[in-house]
Amino acid sequence: MRKRFTLFTILGSLAVAIIFSVVAFSRAATPSPGTSGYHVIKTIPVGGEGGWDYVYVDSEARRVYVSRGTHTMVLDADSYAVVGDIPDTQGVHGIAVASDLGRGFTSNGRSNDVTIFDLKTLKSLGTVKTDANPDAIIYDAVAKRVFTFNGRGKNATAINAADGT
Repeated sequence: MRKRFTLFTILGSLAVAIIFSVVAFSRAATPSPGTSGYHVIKTIPVGGEGGWDYVYVDSEARRVYVSRGTHTMVLDADSYAVVGDIPDTQGVHGIAVASDLGRGFTSNGRSNDVTIFDLKTLKSLGTVKTDANPDAIIYDAVAKRVFTFNGRGKNATAINAADGT
């Protein structure tokens, strides 16, 4: 009996030592993540009121749209200068651009609507009601529809981007 107990103790200790070694050496052998290749090339202080949520880059028009809580700032993507502002976008989250229609759209979470604006003048063309707290927003150029994904409504709203219905 005593020999059996000693044998189990030795084998158990050996098993624990092997498991510990495997775990220790496997962590040491795991390569660290490589660099992504991305790096910061410039930091641009935009100033102004409000925090920010989504940022949308319109590479065709060379504009950057920054949602600021109650308004949307528009920057020139090359000079980083503020080129305009879209006011009264209460609780703005995201921005979508329909270049082919000359229209932009913001999802306004506090007012439960979408602001439609002219891409050239940045003037509001109107609003469309959504369900509660529209957040993410995208434009589907094939369907000519804007889709909002409504946080508290737990659903989506589809808008005809050409006429705002």
